[in-house]
Amino acid sequence: MLRLYAMPGSGNSYKVQLLAALLEIEMEQINMSALDGSTRSGTYLEKNPIGKLPLLELDDGRFLPESGAILVYLAEGSDFLPDDRFMRAQMLSWMFFEQYSHEPALAAKRSIEVYPERAKGVTEAAKQTLLHRGYAALDVMESQLQKTDFLIGSKPTIADIALFAYTHDCDKGGFSLENHPHTALWLKRIEALPNFIKMPLK
Repeated sequence: MLRLYAMPGSGNSYKVQLLAALLEIEMEQINMSALDGSTRSGTYLEKNPIGKLPLLELDDGRFLPESGAILVYLAEGSDFLPDDRFMRAQMLSWMFFEQYSHEPALAAKRSIEVYPERAKGVTEAAKQTLLHRGYAALDVMESQLQKTDFLIGSKPTIADIALFAYTHDCDKGGFSLENHPHTALWLKRIEALPNFIKMPLK
């Protein structure tokens, strides 16, 4: 059985947990935390030199880090990974957008608000910068979701799963979707998918 090292309440871990649920993939979950130093232990670093979560352990003992790479691995052969060459590239472009434009703002702001220890030394100016960048990323999504039900068309892909994780609870970071109605509807479409699960907190 697959084994997932994950942090409860982490959007990056949730991406993998959600896709596994949607695809009815069974896996053993080992809860860890990036806050208590356990991901920097020698034992864990042998598995994942990056020292981050999530981490997928395959049946043959190999390890796969990075949530986006894990999503690609799990989605192989499913409708969440398009066969069409251009659509797959479009999907990847949204996943790169999530990592470089969306997550660094929304996830960072959420982390500051949810975990007090990560707010130390963060100025109000820095928080406002994250809000500005986060809303800029949400604007990009809103523009696309005015045209299509999901990010690259009429069906969800792992790009939607990746971006859902830190968008669905963006209010925890101080963001509002009041001016992003199509993004709010997109969230509901994903929540309506068969086997959908909420973010596990334990």
